[in-house]
Amino acid sequence: MIVGLAGTAVALALAGRRVKFLWSLFRAGQPDPERVLQVRRDPKADVEGQVVEVLGQRKLLKWTVAGAAHFAVMWAFLLLLTVYGEAGVQLLFGLHAHIPGLQTWGPIGFVQDTIALACLLGLATFTAIRIKNSPKRLDRASRFKGSHTGGAWLILFMIFNVIWTMLAFRGFEVANGNFSYGKAGYASYGVGQVLSGLGEPESGLLVGLEAFFLLAHIGVALAFLVIVVNSKHLHIFIAPLNVMFKRRPDGLGAAQPMTSGGKPLDFEEADPDEDTFGRGKIEDFTWKGFLDMATCTECGRCQSQCPAWNTGKPLSPKMVVLDLRDHAFAKAPYILASEEERAAFTDEQKAAMQVDKELVGEDGVIHPDVLWSCTNCGACVEQCPVDIEHIDHILDMRRFQVMIESSFPSEAGVMLKNLENKGNPWGMSEMKRLDWVEELDFEVPVVEDKLPADTEYLFWVGCAGALEDRAKKTTKAVAELLHIAGVKFAVLGPMEACSGDPARRLGMEFVYQMLAQQNVETLNEAGVKKIVATCPHCFNTLGNEYPQIGGNYEVVHHTQLLAHLVETGKLVPVTPIEEDITYHDPCFLGRHNKVYKQPRDIMATVPGVRTKEMHRHKDRGFCCGAGGARMWMEERIGKRINTERVDEALTTDPDTVSTACPFCLVMLGDAINEKKNAGDAKESLEVVDVSQLLIRSIKGEGSPQQKEPVTAE
Repeated sequence: MIVGLAGTAVALALAGRRVKFLWSLFRAGQPDPERVLQVRRDPKADVEGQVVEVLGQRKLLKWTVAGAAHFAVMWAFLLLLTVYGEAGVQLLFGLHAHIPGLQTWGPIGFVQDTIALACLLGLATFTAIRIKNSPKRLDRASRFKGSHTGGAWLILFMIFNVIWTMLAFRGFEVANGNFSYGKAGYASYGVGQVLSGLGEPESGLLVGLEAFFLLAHIGVALAFLVIVVNSKHLHIFIAPLNVMFKRRPDGLGAAQPMTSGGKPLDFEEADPDEDTFGRGKIEDFTWKGFLDMATCTECGRCQSQCPAWNTGKPLSPKMVVLDLRDHAFAKAPYILASEEERAAFTDEQKAAMQVDKELVGEDGVIHPDVLWSCTNCGACVEQCPVDIEHIDHILDMRRFQVMIESSFPSEAGVMLKNLENKGNPWGMSEMKRLDWVEELDFEVPVVEDKLPADTEYLFWVGCAGALEDRAKKTTKAVAELLHIAGVKFAVLGPMEACSGDPARRLGMEFVYQMLAQQNVETLNEAGVKKIVATCPHCFNTLGNEYPQIGGNYEVVHHTQLLAHLVETGKLVPVTPIEEDITYHDPCFLGRHNKVYKQPRDIMATVPGVRTKEMHRHKDRGFCCGAGGARMWMEERIGKRINTERVDEALTTDPDTVSTACPFCLVMLGDAINEKKNAGDAKESLEVVDVSQLLIRSIKGEGSPQQKEPVTAE
């Protein structure tokens, strides 16, 4: 008992010291009051998150084999706490002591032994997965590339020690006739039958071995505790907190507004010397940012799904979080020190604490190529089993680089100037926003002051839909379909400006605010209530982000509206389109807003269409490469993301690639044309919006011979 209690005291002291350090570091982060208030406002979602994400392991189980293994190990951790309760009683009150009811009811012993064996099976699965996916063998193809694999092996070894010492001390209980579960604890009983051959029950040898393995079982747990709070497996304790305080939109949600000291940043009064503009140093991150860093499990699921990483670029969402975490831990003594203590640090100590290390820079914590490779596709956030918000952190670091350092890819500067001067990324005249209308054989109402009273929807055309030749085909198709269905709509024409998405996703929040406030003022004055948009980026910005500045509208994507019109019989596709078609999920429509069903429903109603899914689709779809303002930046590192996506599309041998986003239309179209020029794709292959498929069928233009191939500008 003395040995056990002394060991427990030492372990708890060491673990408590680490927990105190982590608590102090988290508290040093910037405030994030809305995060806490959000949880208090919705306790039902709080409980649901713990049940579904933590106990139910929803995200982990998306990867069936690894998820099932983790499910078994996690539940073993919870259920076998009862065994440690029993061990504590026996440590304090003797080997014959039992908890009435708990240690005498057979089903409990059965559950304990079953979950222990399931845990061993889970450990064997993890071992096989780590050997198969070893970064030494697969390099970048391994999702464990960059992870601390040594620490992972240590944890697996410690969990194994927990299980075998449990079976050992319970086996000696059986051998001594002191096991109250009987045959219900079948695994322990079986071990006991083997061990009983070592001597007579209650002999000195068997009693001594039972006591030894009882202490060993407790000692392993105490050592495990100290290791866990000092390693990536800290997530065992803080992942539930990270899930509790996560954002809870339906999808990935809006980009968060800029804050300083927990309050919204007012650009008219903000002072760069006083206020926080994004994240320029590690202390600028919120407490939730520090919690994200400490929660990372290094599983690499985010990395395996990242389009930048998969095409040879330096960005790994996992490594961004780990590099920030390691820097935060290194700098923590300086962050937590008083002014007097900081003044006493030597230059060598400051160097060790990385006090002067840039957050973003050639020799910084995060390399600029890492920061600017992100497409904001959301695959990392979607796949993260502990709900780390990678995009928020990347975007906040971009904001500081753009707004304070004026450091960003030069091509993006042209785009920003065009947005400021012309209200669109291409710098074209606002009067050209109505050119597409002239190609229709019916009149499209243009808002001049107020929205006409009988108008059901404002059709938000968007910059690409109005000014880019390929995207204009989608705009005209949607307008025709709404006209055929009898839906009353109108457009803003020259009064419409860019939604601001490219500026915001680049990190230039000031330009975004300027454009967004201008649009909100226009929409509110016109009396707009319902909007239909063809661009998922506009759809996301108008619907999810404009409410932050007083723009509250019912926003639908054109595929949602068209699917409804088909379902209600207002649009009836009749002419067959005998083609094999594969659909590409736009990131800002799919992962960001969970719209997967409606585009597929539209294609399913078109006679003759045979759909073929790419390997990566829906919530595991692969980006086209245009998001995160990458549409206006050159892709100089690794393979082009749009080329990788088209290569995947070609594996389905399609006649047509369909999508529901003007950015995707352009990016995939460019890659397809490159393939055609190289002789790697059939000349008839084209990329079209699903609305174009629908209008062809409705208007009797379904024959492939009647189609015009899409060509690059």
